[in-house]
Amino acid sequence: MPALHFTLPHWMYWIGLLVFPLVAMALSRRPRPKERKYSSALGYMILVTGGIVGLHRFYLKNLLGLVYLPLLIFILFANGAERDARAVVSDFANQYRLAERTIEREEPRLADAQKSIPDIEAEIAGAEEGSFALRSAERRLKRARDAVTRGEERLAESRLALEEIAAPLEQSRADRAFWARAAGTTFWIILALLAIDAALMPRLVRKANDSIVEEPVSEAEKALETIETEEVKHDADYAENWIDRLSLFCGEYVAYWAVIAVFVYYYEVIARYVFNSPTNWAHEAMYLMFGMQYLIAGAYAVLTESHVRVDVFYAPMSPKRKAWTDLITSVFFFIFAGTLLWTSYTFAMDALAVPTGNGAVSEWARDRIGFFEMLASMSLDQWTDPNIRWGEISFNEWEVPLWPMKWVMVLGGLLLVLQGISKAAKDIRTIMGGDAPIEPHGAAEHMREAN
Repeated sequence: MPALHFTLPHWMYWIGLLVFPLVAMALSRRPRPKERKYSSALGYMILVTGGIVGLHRFYLKNLLGLVYLPLLIFILFANGAERDARAVVSDFANQYRLAERTIEREEPRLADAQKSIPDIEAEIAGAEEGSFALRSAERRLKRARDAVTRGEERLAESRLALEEIAAPLEQSRADRAFWARAAGTTFWIILALLAIDAALMPRLVRKANDSIVEEPVSEAEKALETIETEEVKHDADYAENWIDRLSLFCGEYVAYWAVIAVFVYYYEVIARYVFNSPTNWAHEAMYLMFGMQYLIAGAYAVLTESHVRVDVFYAPMSPKRKAWTDLITSVFFFIFAGTLLWTSYTFAMDALAVPTGNGAVSEWARDRIGFFEMLASMSLDQWTDPNIRWGEISFNEWEVPLWPMKWVMVLGGLLLVLQGISKAAKDIRTIMGGDAPIEPHGAAEHMREAN
């Protein structure tokens, strides 16, 4: 089975986090087609990402995708059997090496002990009866004979172990090679089927589009859809100023990171169980990403009131009483948000100023150069040279820089403070009898029509 040795480059990780949400936002804002049709582009994308399980066929409502499932199941089974055989090979190989080392160690010891016995016997023969030299020589003779006996027993056991282990070791190696070949051959069969489907994709898409039968939508369904659409309060209804719009944009931006996690964990599962090549970066990359997502989305949660809150006493209140409650409790909010902003800034500067940082930014963070000198020192090498390090990195083999995550904490704290200011301003206007509460989308138009 071919192995995957791909390690996500740091630059690709950051570019993916920055660019993917923008592309996703642009695609999500495209107008929906009036009639549903299958797409060749989407079909090829599914073939590349999920073709190994036949998803492209299922997308096109073609049951021949079921052909891929038993092949994939067999690969998973063969890989499991290969891993089991590898464990058995490792156990037998360790026992075999242990027996070999025992033989290598005991043979010289046995030879030395056997060689010393005649000399000790001659020394005993020439010693005076009852003397200390005689007793000492007899003790050494006993130890030498015991060493010979133990050495012969250990050598016999080790040689027997070599004979007993050799056959199962070779058998387990043969089993491992068999299952590896079986999984690899099945994988190449799947690749051949994917190549055929790639060539047939335009025809399959046309056939799927020809099979589409448009079903008329009943008036009841249309009315229900209209009611559901009008009663939903859209995110845009919350935006009253530039702070609200910034929070909405940031919340939507990081929401698409969850899609990245789907692809990354899908890759990790395929790499681990199909190619026997688990990654050393997927888990760390995603939990760091989710940490940043949690921080940036905090302002969005405050704006849309999607955070957890006990509404037993709050929900029945009038808008003015709610505004008074929010304004009074905002003191605690600003204590939290301000503390988060200040401590995050401290953590971020400390992350840049670690001793291993040798870039211009790290030199500035340690007060070795001034701010403008740091800007003047910036060049392309500061971003591309692998020998230049801007501070704190992770402790595993991936060694991704951690200081960007610390600065995202600063950004999250800043967004929270700004959104808190916006919320406090709205509460003050409500208390003073200013703007009316925001109506759900479409409700104001219905009221005007009713009047």
